[in-house]
Amino acid sequence: MNIKKHIPNLLTLGNLLCGTIAIIFAIKGDFVTTAILVATGIGFDFFDGFAARILNVQGELGKQLDSLADMVTSGVVPGIVMLQLLVNALNIDAAGYFGIDMYESTGSYLPYIGLLLTLGACYRLANFNIDTRQSDSFIGIPTPAMTLFVISLPLIAEFSAQSFYLDIIHNQYFLILITVLLTFLMNAEIPLFALKFKTYGFKENVLKYVFLLISILILVVLKFVAIPLIIIMYVALSMINNLKKV
Repeated sequence: MNIKKHIPNLLTLGNLLCGTIAIIFAIKGDFVTTAILVATGIGFDFFDGFAARILNVQGELGKQLDSLADMVTSGVVPGIVMLQLLVNALNIDAAGYFGIDMYESTGSYLPYIGLLLTLGACYRLANFNIDTRQSDSFIGIPTPAMTLFVISLPLIAEFSAQSFYLDIIHNQYFLILITVLLTFLMNAEIPLFALKFKTYGFKENVLKYVFLLISILILVVLKFVAIPLIIIMYVALSMINNLKKV
């Protein structure tokens, strides 16, 4: 048995395991543990592809496993987190209010709008597997970027001392806007640069180095608040870079 070829797939399954457990904590409303598990899963997602390239064992099985694992960690989890945030925005106890029970307790199906993120992620991941244009860059924001944006929101609300952030994140209209916008951006025909380095020279990678440097700086200064700002900056820099190429 060639153990080497199974290493990337084991890392991918680590991503799936983290995502599956994260669903449980997201339902409980434990967003800190959810965020830790999702971040770990995204780490596995990065290293499975890296390992496959290093070991030269890339294949169709790994590609399909990767998308299936991402669908859980970066598809189902953010949908549930957004649903819970919308429940909180209606000033309802989030624990256990799903399906008919949630409707009877809130009088509204509004929180289910959060699951648009799950549907959008599913469509994007299926499309990604058949889109040959996305080998060295992305078209539409990747599902992990969307997920990091979403899971940062409850962390900002919990750990930020600014009531301004809390008021925004508890605003149902803001949450609906973010849900619709992220769902659209995942599947929009917007070319975005990928943080893959074929070479490490500054001139040919200036955009990536600038992005990474600014991201580190604002993370140090703003902490969790920096995460959605970094995603916004990523899209903005990509669009500026696209205009330069025209």
